[in-house]
Amino acid sequence: MPITSGIPAPDFKLLDDTNSPRSLADYRGKNIVLYFYPKDDTPGCTKEACNFRDDYSAFDEAGIVILGVSPDSVESHVKFKKKFQLQFPLLADEGHKVCDLYGVWGPKKFMGKEYEGVLRTTFLIDTDGNIKKVYEDVRPAEHSRKLLDDLGVS
Repeated sequence: MPITSGIPAPDFKLLDDTNSPRSLADYRGKNIVLYFYPKDDTPGCTKEACNFRDDYSAFDEAGIVILGVSPDSVESHVKFKKKFQLQFPLLADEGHKVCDLYGVWGPKKFMGKEYEGVLRTTFLIDTDGNIKKVYEDVRPAEHSRKLLDDLGVS
């Protein structure tokens, strides 16, 4: 069943970039931007993460938690986070179980080759743990600003 707005966000537990377990339930009572991205330190993913970094204070002041998820390892997340001074947790979904759970793992094409990977998608989750909005086919360069506009945060 696809994840759509109005349903409870599936809970999960993943290790973050400090090797600590994090679950969605840990953030109950807060609004969450849960964004899935393909790979650390690649052009689109870096642009998306750095835009979240640059807009972080606006999200933080509004009480909105940002969580990034990719199938990269904890070690990869540590390097990526340090290299670009990212202030928010990156969660390691090795084996892409949470990507599967959220329906963001699927067929992709790049330079004529087809493969399976993360479909760049973001879920806004409300304080009750329900999906408020789903963003598919995210444009990395504009995504953070679009979220802030949609949330009415300047």
